[in-house]
Amino acid sequence: MTRLYQRLTRWWTAFALAASLAMLGAAHAFERFAGLPPCNLCLKQREVYWAAVAIAGAATFWAVFSRASRGTPRIASFLLAAVFFTGAITAGYHAGGELKWWELPATCSGGDPLAFNLEGLSALAAGTTEMKPVVGCGDVPWSLLGISMAGWNFLISLALAIFSLLAAKRPKDARAPKV
Repeated sequence: MTRLYQRLTRWWTAFALAASLAMLGAAHAFERFAGLPPCNLCLKQREVYWAAVAIAGAATFWAVFSRASRGTPRIASFLLAAVFFTGAITAGYHAGGELKWWELPATCSGGDPLAFNLEGLSALAAGTTEMKPVVGCGDVPWSLLGISMAGWNFLISLALAIFSLLAAKRPKDARAPKV
């Protein structure tokens, strides 16, 4: 178990990269194959994972190609913790709005960027495209075990943030090169 913990914390950015890509893939699969269009807050939550992909990808690339014997830089794990905590806050706000704990902003409705550009409006008027449904942030289109997608995203983002902090604060023996 200690060995697994050492490897996980030593190469946390590679694991965070894989987890972020998996979350983005799942979100796009729900949209594409399950027909669940995202709301504005869902799209904001995806931006967090894209930021995590950029940070984790750069740190993992540096560690692998510079032959870093001590694993990925700890600063990257701290940055990932901040990014994932931001994602947890966004997802928690979204989930709380879905549960009617607080009011979501009036501008928090889904929609298509089609409605906001001239070419999209022209295509809609010409009948060459169709209007996609507008999704409100307070709607729960899917849930598992009574927890919405935003709720699951909150739990996963929080877990990733905690693991990022553990990786950043890993003990020296996990960072020391093996002799």
